[in-house]
Amino acid sequence: MKKEVTLTILMPCLNEESTVGKCVKDSIDFIKKNKINGEVLIVDNNSTDNSSSIAKNAGARVIKESRKGYGSALKKGINEAYGKYIIMFDSDCSYDLNDLIVLYKKLEEGYDFVIGNRFNGTIEKGAMPFFNKYLGNPVLSFMGRVLYSNHIIKDYHCGLRGFNKEKMIELNLESNGMELASEMVIKVIKNKLKVIEVPTNLYKDGREGKSHLRPVRDGLRHIKCMIKYKYRR
Repeated sequence: MKKEVTLTILMPCLNEESTVGKCVKDSIDFIKKNKINGEVLIVDNNSTDNSSSIAKNAGARVIKESRKGYGSALKKGINEAYGKYIIMFDSDCSYDLNDLIVLYKKLEEGYDFVIGNRFNGTIEKGAMPFFNKYLGNPVLSFMGRVLYSNHIIKDYHCGLRGFNKEKMIELNLESNGMELASEMVIKVIKNKLKVIEVPTNLYKDGREGKSHLRPVRDGLRHIKCMIKYKYRR
């Protein structure tokens, strides 16, 4: 029987042993400080390092997702979360956890989907590749706003986002890769959920290995996803 909590802090994880422990500890500190009935959930997506044991020892609930991909890990986490609300972000220490309280309060106010905007906050030098910062993210976000006639969300690919779990499950997310970020926003808009965007800060991640993001490949996936759902009923 699942334990019911108010908030699940959800992080996908793939070989993040250098950062996942701090992310879990800081998330637990946030829950305790704000007296929230919550949990921290890590979805391990086939890590070959000690990420899972580090996360578990730091206090997280850890589950496994064998299907590869950012989208696969997040879909698993959303379905397995105990919380009424979910706040998700990457387990690489790139997001400012002081921003979590803003997202949480907006969810409590009745918003179905809350997403950060890194361009309205602070982007630390080196936190976002030049291509992504000045071409990839702005162009893809502009494309999304034009295709879906929505001007509330201006940063389509911010990884810090919160939502009502049941409302998100009802959207029937399909994507298994990075393009899930676009699909989520598109379906939120098409289904007319109550949405708000808030400023957030982005820092250079603390991982020791290479980023999982592949700008050209993932950019093309996002474009294909946007066009696909534009013409699907």
